[in-house]
Amino acid sequence: MKGLELGSQHERMTQSDQIPGSVSAPDQAVLDAYSRAVISAAETVSPSVVNIEAHHRSRGGGTDSRRPHERRGSGSGFIFTPDGFILTNSHVVHHAAKLEATLSDGRRFQADLIGDDPATDLAVVRVAAGSLTPASLLVPASLGDSHAVRVGQLVIAIGNPYGFQCTVTAGVVSALGRSLRSTSGRLIDSVIQTDAALNPGNSGGPLVTSRGDVIGVNTAVILPAQGICFAIGINTAKFVAGRLIKDGKIRRGWIGVGGQDVPLPRRVVRFHDLPVESGILVASIEPGSPAQRAGLLEGDVIVGFAGQPVGGIDALHRLLAEEQVGTRAPLTIMRRADKMMLDIVAEEFQPTREEG
Repeated sequence: MKGLELGSQHERMTQSDQIPGSVSAPDQAVLDAYSRAVISAAETVSPSVVNIEAHHRSRGGGTDSRRPHERRGSGSGFIFTPDGFILTNSHVVHHAAKLEATLSDGRRFQADLIGDDPATDLAVVRVAAGSLTPASLLVPASLGDSHAVRVGQLVIAIGNPYGFQCTVTAGVVSALGRSLRSTSGRLIDSVIQTDAALNPGNSGGPLVTSRGDVIGVNTAVILPAQGICFAIGINTAKFVAGRLIKDGKIRRGWIGVGGQDVPLPRRVVRFHDLPVESGILVASIEPGSPAQRAGLLEGDVIVGFAGQPVGGIDALHRLLAEEQVGTRAPLTIMRRADKMMLDIVAEEFQPTREEG
């Protein structure tokens, strides 16, 4: 009897070890693997992450409005070449009079703006060449492939929110293929949505995989929401960075049209076998613009450009790429119920113009 009682007591003690909320050995192994992945990625990428301080000069108020006043802003960035090129957000460095980059080890360098692109909110700066010596080698981050990313994949964000150096947050890829509207009004395509926490100061920092490969440039949060953050895909960043290093800017086409998206009558779509059910209603045309020279009129509806369907303004912006600047291309329009083709030569967009 005593043996049976002892056996029952042992069984009860074994069962009591499995209390609710405790972590079993298999679960502990999974959590340990997760922790090791985040630790490894953070240790790999953190030496490449920099804090960027932007100094802006403006006229002060008060009794002497002519006196220059300096204000400072800060953000993040990451080194992506051994010779000191740094990727960050355009809104971090735009119109800055002076830039300074502080590395994770505390080294501080003056930085030069190579070029920025507000349409994709990306910019490239470079640590001043004179500051680099063999003893101060820089550690470039490894760039991955944002097209290979999957929803649910573990990602880690590294940056300097509110000036807290090299802060690490982790989460998952919440969605892919999002579009985010930039300050210039254009849509940024192939944006990654994540729930890895981002805060002011994270802008321009890297979003990385568990292997430490950068797959995005952190750019924005939806302030009233929790866990809805965005990063520009690294494939977009590679293209933009290459052009900024080469030319200092991205060339985009402009035809001089102001318009709005409108649905097309179904009978018109069926009769002309149109590939789109909407287009751009031309509301205004800039004097002397490519649109005016091509013979476009107010009230026309644009439904195609360069052989591609145009269902709205964002679609036209995507097609007005660098390759179209200075090239004659067909513009497909609906003028009342008639389908027409006009030849148009897009010009290079200048930031002082209204886009379209």
